[in-house]
Amino acid sequence: MIRYLGSTKNLAGCAGGLLGLVLYLVGVVGSFWPLVVAGLYAAGALLAPPEKVHLIPDASGQLRAGLETLVRGVSEQAGRMPEGTVETVRRTAEILDGLLARADLRANPDVLHAVTTLARVDLPQSVETYLNLPWWLSAKRLAGTTTSAADELRTQLDLLLARAENVAERFYAAELHQQADHTRYLQSQDDPPDA
Repeated sequence: MIRYLGSTKNLAGCAGGLLGLVLYLVGVVGSFWPLVVAGLYAAGALLAPPEKVHLIPDASGQLRAGLETLVRGVSEQAGRMPEGTVETVRRTAEILDGLLARADLRANPDVLHAVTTLARVDLPQSVETYLNLPWWLSAKRLAGTTTSAADELRTQLDLLLARAENVAERFYAAELHQQADHTRYLQSQDDPPDA
């Protein structure tokens, strides 16, 4: 019942009922005004589009809490993390958190999927895999290569940061375009009129 009060159908019905009340106040309808108000409310409520169905729950709050926990855990393990990686994790989480904070993220399913995958799978898996290695093995060069597990983690985190930046740029593309348009408009205002 409480959800209905804020629904589109109730708001449209209230607008119709308000219209009926205004019609009574200006003298268009006489003593039948309660029926007119009720009828216009019912018409508005019936003609309003139904609420959108969301079968998949909005998990952005859980993802944001998970990112916060990840950053806190990485900060606590800073002594075991390779140099610069704690900051890379923080920057990546900050970008993802900013995207998850946007209400309009659900309207872009490709970006939502990319952000969810980065926040829920890729970033935690990279860090957890490294931290679950014995400390003596994490700095040792991998057999047959010139890289260590620490080097692999740096590479993975750099790739994840680049991917998060790319996803954010795609999401904010319209706003960036609008910003550029506004700059061109402002520049055109400074141009002298043709003589």
